[in-house]
Order: sequence, then structure tokens, then C-alpha cells
Amino acid sequence: MTWIAPDVERTTQLLVGDERAVLQSLLDRGRNIMLWKCQGLNGTQLATRSVEPSTLSLLGLLRHLTECERGWFRIRAAGEQLDYLYSSETNRDGDFDDTDPDAAEADYHRFLEEIDLCDKAVAALPLDYTVPHPRTGLDMSLRWIYLHLIEEYGRHDGHADFLRERIDGVTGY
Repeated sequence: MTWIAPDVERTTQLLVGDERAVLQSLLDRGRNIMLWKCQGLNGTQLATRSVEPSTLSLLGLLRHLTECERGWFRIRAAGEQLDYLYSSETNRDGDFDDTDPDAAEADYHRFLEEIDLCDKAVAALPLDYTVPHPRTGLDMSLRWIYLHLIEEYGRHDGHADFLRERIDGVTGY
């Protein structure tokens, strides 16, 4: 039996609330859009690349966003001592380069698990909590990390629109 990415219930964003709740709502909406763009597709479709020589695919985006969530929330903000799941010092683009249609279900569930672990890892941290930025060493707040991830999802959800349309013509949200 071939695995198919499950249907996703569309979520609405919180328009009124405290800052943390609104940021979480916007992040959750970006996450949900990515999952919605994957729904109904099998591993081969998810691993379908955009155009040569690009390695961009929906599965690659899921894997990349898993790495982003893990890196920004758990490794940087929460200070957990973790390795990346797909990328390494010798293969920085492993999240996109090494996709395997047969591993799509596991990668999909790893993405969901990472989201849950990330939310739990930073739940008790205030938005003003700071850690050094990995490249500049300058302080960055958890608030900045939320905004950066919202920006990351916005960019990649747009990529997902084009990828999904190329695969089966489905457009919009």
C-alpha cells in the first residue's frame, strides 16, 4: 500500500490576542499551509523536483523546515545539544539533496514531531529571552526567532504553491 500525505484541516490565524499567541498563530498557519500543500500526494510526488538543476521539492521543503525548526528553536533558543537530521558539515544541503520517496512518510512524521518538540522547548521562555546569533554573535531574542520562522514559512509556502501546481495543478489556499 502506498502512503499518501493525510488531509489537513485549514486553520485560521488569530487576529486579536497577546503577542505570543499571535506569533504562535502565524507560525502555526505557515506550518499548516506547508502540510496542506502536501496533502493527498505520495512519496514520489512529494520528492518531485521543480526543474533541473534545482533540488527543490515538497519533500525537501518539509525536511528543510524540520531542520529550521530544530536549529532555531531547540538548538539555539533552548540550548539543546542536538545534531541536524539531514544536513551535516560535509553535506549542508542534505535536506534537499538526499530526499527518498520511500522515506516520505517517516520524514513527514518527523516534521510533525519536531514541531511538537520545538513548541515544548520554548514554551516557558519569554519572548525577550536572548541567545547569540550563530553567524554574528549578536544577541537575538526569541521574538526574532519566531518572526524569522514566520518569514521562512512564508517564503517556502510560496515555493510549495508552485511545486504543487507543477505536480497536479492544485493551486491556492
